[in-house]
Amino acid sequence: MTTPTTPSTPPTPRVPPARGRRRAPSRMERAAGRAAALQRPRVLLALLLLLALTCVMLLDGYLRAEVGGDQRVRTGASASEVPDDVLDGGPILSFPGGQATTVSVPDKTIVLTFDDGPDPTWTPQVLEILEKYDVPGTFFLVGSMVSRHPGIVRDMVEQGNEVGVHTFTHIDLSYQSQARVTREIEQTQLALAGAAGITTTLFRAPYSSQTDAIDNYSWPVYESLGEDGYTSVFIDTDSDDWKRPGVSKIVEWATPEDGEGASVLFHDAGGERSQTIEALPKYIEKMKAKGYTFTTVSGATAEQRPQQPGGSGGGLQAAHHQATGATLYEGKALIAAVAVAEWTVPALSAGLVIVGVAVMGRFAMMLVLARRHHRQRNRRRFGWGPPVTGPVSVIVPAYNEKECIEATLRSLARSTHPIEVVVVDDGSTDGTAELAESLGLPGVRVVRQANAGKPAALDNGVRHARYDIVVMMDGDTVFEPDTVRHLVQPFADPAVGAVAGNAKVGNRRTLIGAWQHIEYVMGFNLDRRMYDLLRCMPTIPGAIGAFRREAVLQVGGMSDDTLAEDTDITIALHRAGWRVVYEEHARAWTEAPGSLGQLWSQRYRWSYGTMQALWKHRRSLTDRGPSGRFGRVGMPLVVLFQVVTPVFAPLIDVFTVYSMVFVDFRAALLAWLAVLAVQLVCAAYAFRLDGEKYRYLLMMPLQQLAYRQMMYLVLIHSCVTALTGGRLRWQKLKRTGEVGTPAGTGG
Repeated sequence: MTTPTTPSTPPTPRVPPARGRRRAPSRMERAAGRAAALQRPRVLLALLLLLALTCVMLLDGYLRAEVGGDQRVRTGASASEVPDDVLDGGPILSFPGGQATTVSVPDKTIVLTFDDGPDPTWTPQVLEILEKYDVPGTFFLVGSMVSRHPGIVRDMVEQGNEVGVHTFTHIDLSYQSQARVTREIEQTQLALAGAAGITTTLFRAPYSSQTDAIDNYSWPVYESLGEDGYTSVFIDTDSDDWKRPGVSKIVEWATPEDGEGASVLFHDAGGERSQTIEALPKYIEKMKAKGYTFTTVSGATAEQRPQQPGGSGGGLQAAHHQATGATLYEGKALIAAVAVAEWTVPALSAGLVIVGVAVMGRFAMMLVLARRHHRQRNRRRFGWGPPVTGPVSVIVPAYNEKECIEATLRSLARSTHPIEVVVVDDGSTDGTAELAESLGLPGVRVVRQANAGKPAALDNGVRHARYDIVVMMDGDTVFEPDTVRHLVQPFADPAVGAVAGNAKVGNRRTLIGAWQHIEYVMGFNLDRRMYDLLRCMPTIPGAIGAFRREAVLQVGGMSDDTLAEDTDITIALHRAGWRVVYEEHARAWTEAPGSLGQLWSQRYRWSYGTMQALWKHRRSLTDRGPSGRFGRVGMPLVVLFQVVTPVFAPLIDVFTVYSMVFVDFRAALLAWLAVLAVQLVCAAYAFRLDGEKYRYLLMMPLQQLAYRQMMYLVLIHSCVTALTGGRLRWQKLKRTGEVGTPAGTGG
């Protein structure tokens, strides 16, 4: 990389004329109102995106029984209210005419039933075995599994098997309210309708076995479902395959005695089922050799068809009904929503890992590089070169800064470095220019222009500057006496084209101000130390920055192409071959927004302007030389740390809240506290480097709970605006003039 040098006779290229249409104040107010009206839908869209994310996570959690799950299983309850003929009856319970009736499976007949599916690994293997042996099965399906694997259910029904409801989330219904029971059944029916276009009249309760296990708590559930036309199916013989006792035991336990018919229970899901897959063919072969036939539940109860042949015969099973109308479309909508959740949540989980690694990596980089930067700059032998003692020009763009301009100019009057001050009044209507002139401070000139925006005001100031080094600041900022002297020392190195100063929050006594103070010290200034060491400083803050006049003119002056003219010109200087550095000892005290509304407006403009600047200079990614260096190092870091990571960082909070509420509160809380501890360590080190008082860190936990969420929404709002092609105008913040000349650091 070639290093630019300062020629003996600096060229004086013409600064582009100020751009932007001139507007009367009333017109500006009308334009601002229209802009605000245009932004409201985008704010709503950003909030809707977060709401959609939350809904998708809740749906996925409900499918996995994390949301609304209930692991309670009732045992040992009395059966005094259950009719004896039910307790001693067959495994098929129905309520024709409101009367409880049980039916037994005919002799030498097997009703093969499978619970807890469908499972993408084991159910297809079961279906393959049944098809091979031309045997039908009755599958009691969990609705959440149906909605996640609809294709398997479709194949199951088309093959001629029968399906029944096994609730949506596999819970013990005896503990649930009537509304929850109804919801569990209806949701499973919708899942079946969306997956296979059918509904069913068969039901099996989770954790049920033989009819003699019905108790006083579960009996009302069966009665209620019976009144709705459901047939509840129990078992005669249990293979206990879920215990994985071995293939021979599974076959033995599933075999009925003395040629009796039986409803036999296997499982095609709910765990590792390799023994079931191995035992099932042996069992079918054994029972056929004994003269048994296989049928479905409907086949076992049919008056005219005591046996139902297997295979893929046409028509629906007797328990199945074609889903039509709203049920069919609602079912398809459920399947579609679950498909979205099934794709989105794993992708978000992967994104969460990436974001977590990026966040931790950023903290590590900031700590390591900031420490190295501090040690490097505070060595006794460190110096930029011969002391810079020549006068410099300080440019103060001002638009309606009546509350602040006096404090700003009086702080400059106490400068220990020789300066001239050029106040560029950008069409103020509150008497800012008159007040600046009335102070009678030496070396202060006021230049008036019609309102054209901050970039045009800065360009005008550069044209009127008398010296080769220009310092740019905001009209609401206060400098310490030594600020300018510290700020200009790096220009002893002829390769340095610009210097970023250390912006401090002056109005930090309020809660919002304190939050921003933490952010400035930790997020901005610690970042700048890192970027300085990597030689890819992305932004010189508008509150305090110094430039070689030659460098500013070389890149065409301050551009109004973006809303972040400070980021724009910083990247332009990098691409032109100039070095941009950070001088932490040059402190400026600025007035941060005092309300949430103003803070939102400011950060919205910053984040959107940064995106504009990055897009404007996207060619630096493929450039060679100095421009390519920023593109290869600075651009990826800025995109990763200031756009991508913050956009996806809400995932951390969403997953944390979700885990606290639905998974493991203690583990989630400990994880959140661990991340907070890492941030506190970084913040404490940043405060130490800046000589700040640690007491403000007491507000950091609350900042993480409230302030940070707002910053996420602002960035998402900016991304939505960028993606939808929105345009923003410069937004003037209301000033109070609270920032005065500080007595020292540490405020």
